[in-house]
Amino acid sequence: MKCPYCGHLDNKVIDSRLNKESTITRRRRSCLDCNQRFTTYERLEVMMPVLVKKDGRRESWDRQKMVAGLEKACEKRPVSCDDIDAFVDEIERKLQDFGSKEVASRVIGEWVMEELPDLDEVAYVRFASVYRQFKDVSEFVDELQTLVDAREVKEL
Repeated sequence: MKCPYCGHLDNKVIDSRLNKESTITRRRRSCLDCNQRFTTYERLEVMMPVLVKKDGRRESWDRQKMVAGLEKACEKRPVSCDDIDAFVDEIERKLQDFGSKEVASRVIGEWVMEELPDLDEVAYVRFASVYRQFKDVSEFVDELQTLVDAREVKEL
């Protein structure tokens, strides 16, 4: 592991801990050259399916892209970074369970649309406005009505 302070490659691990779900290992390290301490996070790398975009392009799964999109949708909302990480973890589990080497990006978008109202309804509306590419206000109102109807069904 390269020291972020001096670039030296030799360091020692001072402490290792797992997160609550035992999916990420947090390691405190000390550089053997400059003695600065830094933290690294290790996550199991699982082969994810390739995404097939609307235009037919193929793209590797990028967790950070999804996190960034959700952070944008949840901006100034009472949604923590941990909530977003847990949300993306669930999407990744679905991808792993999908059982195919390729998956249409549309499928992932629909998974997000199904689950996002439970995380934050305002974030859902923001995400939907970009994902569905509303052409006019009536499409936007229709989507809001769908959200309201779904909420009423859950309350019953």
